[in-house]
Amino acid sequence: MVRQGRVVFSSSGHLNRAGAQQANAVHSPISGLKGGVNRLLREAAASLFNTLFPGECRLCGEALINVSRLPVCRTCLNGVKPLSGSFCSLCGEQVFAFGQQPTAAICGMCRRATPPFARAVAFGSYDGELRGVLHLLKYGQVRPAAGLLGEYLANTIQQIQPAFSGASPIVVPVPLYRGKRRQRGFNQAELIARVALKRLAARGVKLEIKPRLLKRQRATSSQTGLTRHQRRANLRGAFVVKDRAAIDGRDILVVDDVFTTGTTVSECSRLLMRAGARRVFVVTVARVLKGDVNKIQQNTAVVQKMAAAS
Repeated sequence: MVRQGRVVFSSSGHLNRAGAQQANAVHSPISGLKGGVNRLLREAAASLFNTLFPGECRLCGEALINVSRLPVCRTCLNGVKPLSGSFCSLCGEQVFAFGQQPTAAICGMCRRATPPFARAVAFGSYDGELRGVLHLLKYGQVRPAAGLLGEYLANTIQQIQPAFSGASPIVVPVPLYRGKRRQRGFNQAELIARVALKRLAARGVKLEIKPRLLKRQRATSSQTGLTRHQRRANLRGAFVVKDRAAIDGRDILVVDDVFTTGTTVSECSRLLMRAGARRVFVVTVARVLKGDVNKIQQNTAVVQKMAAAS
């Protein structure tokens, strides 16, 4: 059985042309010989490429056929799906309701404590192929993954663009501590945000990015396995606003790769609002949906141990 996306040649309905070529091959031995030589050359080139540059999908292990800077097969890429269903109009958490769904549903957590941001949205669920692509960038140092993730982020920003008012919002990636950034070589949130802004600029949407507006001034321990209260305590005093005048009265778009419990983006949003921001929106590539937190924490802990050992 041939998997979808694996076929590298096409019989796209050119029956008349194919018939004419066959007829010419019958009446012209030279033409037939040229066709055979070209076919052999193509096969030889493909064989040589596979010999010199063997590769397999970093997510499923299938052999890669098409040349690409991102080592992920078409089937896995097609498996990345945007979120669908009903979600909290504030934090973006999945909500379940019977009967008629209100147009502005609010989850129980946001009813108990309103978040410091106006709205948080994400492209997809932090699982399956999307989580795999994020891990390729974050832990595998596969930078071409930022191109795909930036496209997802650009699409998500456009979804909430009507909520922006006045001047376009300033884009602020969640910063890494300098030691972590030096170790990783980049800040994945900033890398993805810059790609997204390029995609949006090509569509006529121009946004300004200020990656140094927020600074992570101290290292924090891993958030994996911590309770919500422990997460807040872990991040207390970790961030500082560097330029209050730049954000006074402006909308801010905080960007990160994953929204897990929302503690990090909430701390950033709280500081930005205190510094004079008009409103803060949060956009992430992925988010952990209700009921998946423990599973994601376990998987992330395993990946981090593997990355540390490599």
